[in-house]
Amino acid sequence: MKLTKKAEATRQHILDAGHALVLRQGFVGVGLQTLLTACGVPKGSFYHYFPSKEAFGCALLEQYVADYGQRLDALLAVDTGSGHERLMRYWQAWLDAPESGGWAEDCLVVKLAAEVADLSEDMRRVLDDGVTALVARIAASVREGRADGSLPPGAEPQALAQVLYQMWLGAALLAKLGRDKTPLHQALAATRQLLACNPQAPASLSPTP
Repeated sequence: MKLTKKAEATRQHILDAGHALVLRQGFVGVGLQTLLTACGVPKGSFYHYFPSKEAFGCALLEQYVADYGQRLDALLAVDTGSGHERLMRYWQAWLDAPESGGWAEDCLVVKLAAEVADLSEDMRRVLDDGVTALVARIAASVREGRADGSLPPGAEPQALAQVLYQMWLGAALLAKLGRDKTPLHQALAATRQLLACNPQAPASLSPTP
């Protein structure tokens, strides 16, 4: 659907307002009327841009994944330090990104993963694809760090990236639950240890069968 500039602005306004609401209340917790009131648009206008609330949810997550990828690319750009420095810059952003107080604060994976997994297959797929791409990018940065000598040899990069992301996701959930960033600080300390692992450590982080 090709939109005029005004229509694109209205659609974007709905998505931006929806993002703020969903981040606070969850997807199910935000009723359509609440969203319409926050956006200041009538129901007919909403359905002009999104055929259903689920379609709106997919668009919201697609935008989030795209925006996250752009921010990640900026932090991990190869001309902005060693591989180790770039990776630690990313994890530090979970704690204290200046624009948000920390990426963990506005992470829709933290907020919605369990909810949308049971609610909508389409929304689950958007979020899962985004996480898969993110973990692959972290793994690539591990390889880059080993290539430039700033990271030692160790576990297989994809497995290491998966473990790191899982650890940070769990830490973000606990930080939200306790309203305390201590789990994130602990994750940062553990990340430093994992990225400085003994070169003679096992090459696999996969569980033993």
